[in-house]
Amino acid sequence: MLASNASSGLSFASADPGSPWRMYLEQIDRVLPHLGRLAAAVETLRRPKRVMIVDVPIETDDGRMVHFEGYRVQHNLSRGPGKGGLRYHPDVGLDEVMALAAWMTIKNAANNLPFGGAKGGVRVDPRALSVKELERLTRRYTSEINMIIGPDKDIAAPDVNTNEQIMAWIMDTYSMNVGHTATGVVTGKPLALGGSMGRNRATGQGVFFIAREAGRRLKIPIKGARVAVQGFGNVGRPAAELFAAHGAKVIAVQDAWGTLYAERGLDIPALIQVADEPGGVAASGLGERIDTEAFWDLPTDYLVPAAMESQITEQRAARIQTRAVIEGANGPTTPAADDVLGDKGITVVPDVMANAGGVTVSYFEWVQDFSSYYWSEDEVNRRLEEIMVDAFARVWDIAADRKLPLRTAAYIVACERVLDARRIRGLYP
Repeated sequence: MLASNASSGLSFASADPGSPWRMYLEQIDRVLPHLGRLAAAVETLRRPKRVMIVDVPIETDDGRMVHFEGYRVQHNLSRGPGKGGLRYHPDVGLDEVMALAAWMTIKNAANNLPFGGAKGGVRVDPRALSVKELERLTRRYTSEINMIIGPDKDIAAPDVNTNEQIMAWIMDTYSMNVGHTATGVVTGKPLALGGSMGRNRATGQGVFFIAREAGRRLKIPIKGARVAVQGFGNVGRPAAELFAAHGAKVIAVQDAWGTLYAERGLDIPALIQVADEPGGVAASGLGERIDTEAFWDLPTDYLVPAAMESQITEQRAARIQTRAVIEGANGPTTPAADDVLGDKGITVVPDVMANAGGVTVSYFEWVQDFSSYYWSEDEVNRRLEEIMVDAFARVWDIAADRKLPLRTAAYIVACERVLDARRIRGLYP
């Protein structure tokens, strides 16, 4: 008999117990007792299928050659091609990208989308590059990972500091390399290149849909609710706008530059107009600027972390005064913080349910590209709401029946689907 070297991690993963990959592994450990016979195959979920690290050299505008490190991780492809965003950030690293890819596996399976999980990143501060340098970076990165991406292999999408223009450059570069136009290699593209109506607002819209559904079950009406939103980008802005439009009071917004507070509620449409100006929301003059850490002490009905991972730590969780946390970001709550919030009776709606709007509409875009038939925005929004509401209802019922946190219930649904697909497919050769 051959000895197995199976373990619960990877030799090149961070040993920091607070790292995103270790967070993901702990989440898998917590669902393990609920998987029955499928638990025997859990190593499938503890190991990414494929990890690519690439050198991304570019020529700067002044003629120098500089190098950046890029990543593309395909965590699991048992249920379909890889699907996940691409982020540009100076702190991007392999540990983070692995975790983000794994969370995409869970998210896609929990919402029954026909994708596996993938994620990409380049360690770069895009604000330090000119537009031409950013284009060169994107095209070179695409060429370096060209052999593992494609409409039926791995489909990228916008994430932190990437947008529809970057998706257009990826699509064009890939198309030139394969010799034909391949619109389906990315989603989140401009409409002129096969993008979908409603994609830009989809993640924030999904956050609102799920908050509304949770609120109905928790008896927390949206109208009159006090809401705080961390992160005011592609997720936080539309989510805050929808909360406000439905009668909620968004009392605090935090971005990378600071925190803005107004007891009677901020003017969200006005804030959106000025949020990209120097100094961000805190410099807008539309409310009171408060200390960044004070954000976590505000009494609210809904708290929406929609920035980066690991924002709600055990220490912050002890201070949080809210009734429901709706995770707009990926991995914003550490497992230890989950325990603290649960002990306080605070409902946490996990990222794999709450922020699935973006990947759901990406699925719609992918389908539309294959068929060359495009839907209206009303149809996109209707289908988005239907899929997300149905998926949430299933997870809620499992959590209620088994008296489990929503995150554990979501992982039960997702892990069962992934591991069952792995079981049915078998191993080759």
